[in-house]
Order: sequence, then C-alpha cells, then structure tokens
Amino acid sequence: MIIGNFDGVHTGHRAVIAEAARYGPVVAITFCPHPLRVLRPEVAPLLISTDDERRALLVEAGVSEVVELEFTREVSHWSPEEFVSRVILPLHPCRVVVGQNFRFGHKAAGDPALMAEIGAGHFEVEVLPLRQGVSSSLVREALSRGDIEAANQMLGRPYSYRQTVVRGHQRGRELGFPTANLPVTPERAAPADGIYAGWLTRCDEPGSRLPAAISVGTNPTFDDVLETVVEAHVLDRTDLELYGVAVAVEFVERLRGNEKFDGLDALMAQIGRDVEAVRRRLAEPGSGRD
Repeated sequence: MIIGNFDGVHTGHRAVIAEAARYGPVVAITFCPHPLRVLRPEVAPLLISTDDERRALLVEAGVSEVVELEFTREVSHWSPEEFVSRVILPLHPCRVVVGQNFRFGHKAAGDPALMAEIGAGHFEVEVLPLRQGVSSSLVREALSRGDIEAANQMLGRPYSYRQTVVRGHQRGRELGFPTANLPVTPERAAPADGIYAGWLTRCDEPGSRLPAAISVGTNPTFDDVLETVVEAHVLDRTDLELYGVAVAVEFVERLRGNEKFDGLDALMAQIGRDVEAVRRRLAEPGSGRD
C-alpha cells in the first residue's frame, strides 16, 4: 500500500510504487480534493494532473487499485489513530510504503514512526528517502518558468495537458494554421506563455499522436483574448474536426516566449518559422516520436 497526493505521478512517486510492488499488488490511497483546497484554498497549489489523469497515471505506473478518500474538514480532524483505523486497516495491507516526509492525521501529527507503532501487529511500514531534486512543487516551478525539459525529466515523461477542444476566434483557420483551443482552468498548472514543440493525441484514439506547434498564453497580437489558452496546430493538417473532442497535448520543448507582432504579415511569417522549428525539433532523437 502507498499513501499520498501523487500529483503528477512523478519519478519519486514511481519509485515508491516500484518498491511497494515488490511485495504484491499495490493499493494507492489518495485524496480528493487536494487537502489544501479544503483547509487553505488561498494557498492551494495548481494541479499538475486532474483526478482522472492521476488515476490513469497511477495504474500505468503499476498500481492495481486506487482508493480516493474524499478529503473534508471532518477528515482533517481525524487523529493519526483514527486515520489508521478508518482508512488503512479495512484494506488489510501487509506493508505500507511512504516517503520520509509523509505526515498524516490532525495537524499532521503522525509520521512514519507513529504509523508503524499504531499498525504494529497488522502491517509493517517502510520509509523511503526522498528522491533528490524531484517533487510536485519543483515540477510546478519548472512549468511556471517554461523549463519544460526540467519538468519532463522529473515527471519521467512529457508534461501533458488534457482538455476538451472549444471554439475560439478561428483566426488560425483563417490564416491557414488551424488550432485546437484548450482553455486553461483556474486550478490547473500550465507551462509559461510561449511557443512549444509537442504532440496532440485524441483521447478516444490513443494511437492518433500527431506533431504539433503549441502556443500557450493570451496571444498578445490581439487584444480580445483575455484568458490563458493552450492552442495546438497539428503540422500539415487542415482537415481535422476536433470541436468537442477531448485531446491530450504533450510538451517537448519551449522554442520562444510570446511576442506582439506589428500586423498579420509579421505574425504569419513568424508562425511559418515556428512550424519549421517544431518540425526540426520533433525529428530529433529524444522528441518522443517513436
């Protein structure tokens, strides 16, 4: 058994899963919503993954069963003993694997040593050292500064933003570069504004991975776009009909920041250069094309 928020399911989380899997099928207990969204919403972190994405990532990483505990203020007041008796013991684990910074119970009063004491005779507790330089917070920081390569290294995969395509201003289509427009919801982390090389996949067609030039931001050349949007232009395709379709956009590399252009001609010329830069980058080893 493993316990935690597991936001992003990064390489540190995967190490915990791999260790737990040495002893049999892994059950992951996680919290929904994130505890800080209940206790201190003003400082709650932006989420790297949605609940559905986290569940799928945990299973892909080797978890056999995901148990989502609804986190409420009542739950936050459970003592460490209550947490163990209400959440862990009913699942009859033989071993609980946690990181050394794991805390549980009211006011984070419980630590791995106390869990081992409470669970004595029922289950063992194994404590893993933290993976140096890897955490959900550090992934968020890397995304916020546009360092997508650092974020991807910590995640062990390209960062992916999933959302349903909405109808935008259709300027890209008019300019010959149609885009799939994905609104960035307030609770989600997203890469810093800029132009990226990456991939687009229809969620209902996992094998449909297509090369894409991706823009993140408000499009400063125009004044009527006020909210951050992820826009993905699939290279060499103007025939795709994606409105209302859930897609996943994977980010490989940031090519440049956003700029305000003096007119459509300058904008179109830069888009053309961006598309060619994306094409070259995605043809390189390590781009995830295979």
